[in-house]
Amino acid sequence: MSVAADPQVVAHYDVLIVGGGMVGAAAACLLGQAGLSVLLLEQQAPRPFATDQPLDRRVSAISPASVALIQACGAWPALQAMRLRAYRRLETWELEGHETRFSAAELGVDVLGFIVENRLIQLALWQQLQTLPNVEFSIGSQWQQLESTPEQAVLTLADGRRVAARLLLGADGAHSRVRQQAGIGVTQWDYRQACLLVNVELEDEAPEITWQQFHPGGPRAFLPLAGRHASLVWYDTPERVAELRALPPAALLAAIRHHFPARLPACQVQGADSFALTRRHAQRYVADRVVLLGDAAHTIHPLAGQGVNLGFKDVELLCQLIVSARQAGEAWDAPALLARYQRQRQRDNLLMQTAMDAFYLAFSNSLPPLRLLRNAGLLLADRAGPLKRRALRYALGL
Repeated sequence: MSVAADPQVVAHYDVLIVGGGMVGAAAACLLGQAGLSVLLLEQQAPRPFATDQPLDRRVSAISPASVALIQACGAWPALQAMRLRAYRRLETWELEGHETRFSAAELGVDVLGFIVENRLIQLALWQQLQTLPNVEFSIGSQWQQLESTPEQAVLTLADGRRVAARLLLGADGAHSRVRQQAGIGVTQWDYRQACLLVNVELEDEAPEITWQQFHPGGPRAFLPLAGRHASLVWYDTPERVAELRALPPAALLAAIRHHFPARLPACQVQGADSFALTRRHAQRYVADRVVLLGDAAHTIHPLAGQGVNLGFKDVELLCQLIVSARQAGEAWDAPALLARYQRQRQRDNLLMQTAMDAFYLAFSNSLPPLRLLRNAGLLLADRAGPLKRRALRYALGL
């Protein structure tokens, strides 16, 4: 008996999406708006927003291209009504006096991007999804097995029911079960670094600048948040990050003051979190009727803040291909269409991963000749004129 004739299949959809985070929710929005029937599976819905809530420690620097995607989903007004912080300048350096500086003004744009809590991006997208009658939610439902054939994908839920779709999108994160059950391998390695995230309260309104100073042990960065708040990012060895995270707030602030540059504004520690850094890249993005998006397909060193922006680029291309095919009366789930998605996004994601790895390797070395060379390179990059602007426009998706 074929999967399509299985009497236990209780519901058929155009698309199943496993993972309702930022990337999965954006895909559900765009495909739902295009008229496709969608079932979105997620373990829990995002918490409602309240103005007196503490700021989350997981934040993203979203590019203008990502803002345009969120706008296309119809979720940007809801996000603006919550909280975010625009930044209009960006600086990076190792030695003082050898900075590479970028500004919105030199690109002729209003902002370089926004720093936003991940949960609020997800929440704004979910609020928009709830206005789409052809998008359904399965919250908290466990699934046990994935079957993918050239005709359809079928999920077996914990209660034995089966749901089927013409496409299944795996947007379930770096440790994707969808990827594993689809038999898609992954190339990965450990950066031997961890990332400490520290939320701080400033004495004054957060400036509209984000900066990053390189150190052999890892960069240290400042991300402005809404109001008088900011996120500090400290990359170091896993052992050092564990020690820092265990410190009481006063001792952690003293360590920050000692190791961050003097330009850090006066602040008080509000909380800290950490995570390990691992590079992953799926060997395929497509397997029969399964398509990977976002962290399920690729994770990247976060020093340039490109993680979720690459995931949104995955969503943008896949949805563009699907919508264009439907408008042309063509098969929107054809293997050739999915192969085009895989080819374009694998190439772009690999390019960005390689560039970030080059930065990581170049700045994780304390040899004096290499240190002089890379600082000369940063100074040269700041004076590169059109080349510098072109690089920034590419990173911002402009």
